[in-house]
Amino acid sequence: MPKALIVGAGPGFSASFARLLAAEGYAVALAARDTAKLAALAAETGASLHRCDASDPAQVAALFATPEAAEAEVVLYNASFRVRGPTVDLAPEDVRRTLEVCAFGAFLVAQQAAAHMLPRKAGTILLTGASAGVKGYARSAPFAMGKFALRGLGQALARELHPQGIHVVHIVVDGGIRSERRPDPGQDTLLDPDAIATAALAAIRQPRTAWSAEIELRPWVETF
Repeated sequence: MPKALIVGAGPGFSASFARLLAAEGYAVALAARDTAKLAALAAETGASLHRCDASDPAQVAALFATPEAAEAEVVLYNASFRVRGPTVDLAPEDVRRTLEVCAFGAFLVAQQAAAHMLPRKAGTILLTGASAGVKGYARSAPFAMGKFALRGLGQALARELHPQGIHVVHIVVDGGIRSERRPDPGQDTLLDPDAIATAALAAIRQPRTAWSAEIELRPWVETF
């Protein structure tokens, strides 16, 4: 049974991805700072739960000391944090936390994932990006900083690891994602988390003769 690890698991895309992977026969591991909120998803998918702050090197190392993470053929980094407001009003610690979660945590997880995948010369690392990693928005400088760094990490890893058999894909999610708290107002104007998961699975299944290093996903009405 193939194994998959989702770091920064929660509702939305990562939950849809966990359900899809489980249906495809994967043994799924879910990691988050608060695992209590994942109990229902774990019961539904048969996933194992792992408490982990992805921005803490020791906790990430401990996560990958478990067989569920160390043997994962697919690793998704989906953790995110953002703070908004006028640049002059932002608290430095909030900005630091945004960078730690969006970028530094991704580096730590990708580093550990690559270390375990390289001996097998196979595996897929997925990084959940955003339109903020392509263009900076007003009153959202910290998130742009974090997501630009994440995109740079994805590009560098793809160039380094693709020739060694590790598929790295940065997924630009450009637009709002529908949820119970944010239902689609109609005409498919919000991203469907199940559709994002389907696109991620398609990326995993790409033959190495035609790998994508980045894919962009947005509703048909989104301007870009």
